[in-house]
Amino acid sequence: MKWARWLPCIGWGRDYNRNKATQDAMAALIVTLMLIPQSLAYAMLAGLPPVMGLYASILPLLAYAVFGSSRTLAVGPVAVVSLMTAAALAPLFPAGSEAYIGAAMLLALLSGLLLSGMAFLRLGFLANFLSHPVVSGFISASGILIAIGQLKHLLGVSASGQSLVQIVPRLWQSLAATHWPTLLIGLLSLAWLWWARARLKPALQHAGLSAQMAGNLAKAGPVLAIIVAIAAVTLLQLDKVGVQVVGVIPQGLPGLTLPTWDLDLMVQLLPAALLISLVGFVESVSVGQTLAAKRRQRIEPDNELLGLGTANLGAAFSGGFPVTGGFARSVVNYDAGAQTPMAGVFTAAGIALSVLLLTPLLHNLPHAVLAATIIVAVLSLVDFRSLGRTWRYSPQDGAAQLATLLGVLLIGVEAGILIGVGLSLLLFLWRTSQPHMAVVGQVPGTEHFRNVERFAVIESPSVLSLRVDESLYFPNARYLEDRIGDLIARRPQVRHLVLMCSGVNLIDASALDSLETIVERLHTAGVQLHLSEVKGPVMDRLRRSSFLDHFGGQVFISQYEAMNTLAPSVRQPHQPPAPRKTDENCPRPGN
Repeated sequence: MKWARWLPCIGWGRDYNRNKATQDAMAALIVTLMLIPQSLAYAMLAGLPPVMGLYASILPLLAYAVFGSSRTLAVGPVAVVSLMTAAALAPLFPAGSEAYIGAAMLLALLSGLLLSGMAFLRLGFLANFLSHPVVSGFISASGILIAIGQLKHLLGVSASGQSLVQIVPRLWQSLAATHWPTLLIGLLSLAWLWWARARLKPALQHAGLSAQMAGNLAKAGPVLAIIVAIAAVTLLQLDKVGVQVVGVIPQGLPGLTLPTWDLDLMVQLLPAALLISLVGFVESVSVGQTLAAKRRQRIEPDNELLGLGTANLGAAFSGGFPVTGGFARSVVNYDAGAQTPMAGVFTAAGIALSVLLLTPLLHNLPHAVLAATIIVAVLSLVDFRSLGRTWRYSPQDGAAQLATLLGVLLIGVEAGILIGVGLSLLLFLWRTSQPHMAVVGQVPGTEHFRNVERFAVIESPSVLSLRVDESLYFPNARYLEDRIGDLIARRPQVRHLVLMCSGVNLIDASALDSLETIVERLHTAGVQLHLSEVKGPVMDRLRRSSFLDHFGGQVFISQYEAMNTLAPSVRQPHQPPAPRKTDENCPRPGN
C-alpha cells in the first residue's frame, strides 16, 4: 500500500488494456504534433537552443507518468515557466552560452529537488500563498510581456529586456532596422495561426469532416506553418538574405548529463527555483483538478509535487530546463481521449523519434515562425476581464492583482510576483486585524441569534451578546479589547458579556492574553465574561491553558442556552421573525 501511494501508475496499470492503449496513442499523436513546435518555441523563449525544448519533452514525461496522479495532464515546457527561466538567467550569463545552458539545467535540478522535498514533507500548502488574483495577474502580465518580447523576432531586430520599460524603447529604436522578409514571414505565420486557432475546425467540418477529426487536424496548424516556412526559406534561400533560422540541431537522443555543480550559483538561483516551482505547481494542479473533475476522478497534491519534481529532475539530467503541466496541451490531451499517463509515454516516444529523424529538416525553420507560435499561444492567457470581476467583488484582491500585473510589466517577473504575494498577505492581515463583530439578539420564536442592526430581535439589558466572525490571533487581539471596552462603556446596565465564538476557528497565544486582560477589565467594571458555541479544536486548546480555570464564567454549548441561563426573565414570544428593514428579507453575509 505504501508503494501504491507514491506510485499511482500501479493503480491505473492494473486494468490497462488495448482499448485504453489505442485511445492514449491517438491522443499522444495529436499532442506530439502540438508539442514539437511549442517545445522549440519555448526553448527559444527561455534563451536556450531550440533542441533543448525537445529534450525537455522526453524524460520528464516518462517520470511524470510514473509518479504523477493526473490521468490527462500533459507535462513539458510552458510559456510562463520559460519566461521565468529567462528572467532568472539573463542577468547572469549571455543567452545560449554554455554557462547559460548549464545554469538552466541546474535551475531544473533545484526545482525538482524543491518539489520532491515538498512532496515528502507535505508542504503543498505553500502554494496557497499564491492567491488566485495574484496568479491571474501574473499570467496575464506574463502573456503580454512574452508577446511584446517576441516582436523582435518578427521584426528581425535585436531588442532584449526584462520588462516593458526596457523592451518597448529598444523596439522603438530598432524599427528603422526592420528586416522586411522576416516581418512578412512573421505576419503571415501570425495570420495563419490565428485563423487556424479560431476558424480551421469549422472550415474542415464544413468540408465534410467529423467534429473530432476536424478538431484533431486543427491542432496541427502550427506544424503546417513550420513546414511551409521551411520550404519557403529553402526554395527562396531567404537565410542568405538575413532571415534568422534555427540552424543546426544536434541529431540523436540526449545522453544523461550532470548539471553545473556550483554551490554559489545554486544559492543565487534558489529563490528563482522556488518561485518557478510554486508557480508551476499551482498551474499544474489547477489544470489537473479541472480535468479530473470532468471524469469524476481526483488528483493527490503530494503526488503532483512528486510527479513534477521527478519530471524536473529528468529534465535536469537530460539536457532540459524547468517544466510543468501545460494548460493548452492538457486540454488537447483530454479532448483527444487520453485515458492514462501512458499518453505522455507515447508522446515522449514521438518526440524521441522526432529528435532522431526530423531535426536535420528543421535547419531552415525561421525564428519568426516560432515567435508567432509563442505570441498566439500566450495571448490566450491574457484576461483583463478577470481584473474587473475581481475588483468589483473585492477591491483588496483587485489591488493585489493589479499590483502583480503592473509589477511584472514594469519591473520584472520575479519582482512582480513577490509584490503581489506580499501585498496579498498584507491586505489579509489588514482585513483580519479589524474583524466583523456584531451585537446579536434572539430572533422571536426561534433559537437563532442575529445582528441587532439587521433584524428585529429580543435583547436583555443585563446580558450583552457579541458575535465574533473571525479567528482571534495577534493582528486583531488588541482590536477585540478596544471593541469590548467601547461596548461596555456605552451599556452601564450590562452585567454579563457572552462572546459568541461560532465564527472563531483559532485563538492564538496573543488573543488568549487579550482575553485574560478583558476578563480583568470586565471584573473591574462588574461584568462577567462567558463563552458560547466554542468549536471543539478551539476548546481543546483552551483546556491546555489555565484560562478556563480562573476566568470565572461559563462556556455554553449554544447562545440560546446562555440567554436562558443568564437572563431567564426575558420574554421570548413566539411569532414569525421580522427583519428590521423590508429590503433585508434575505440576510446578507455577516448577519
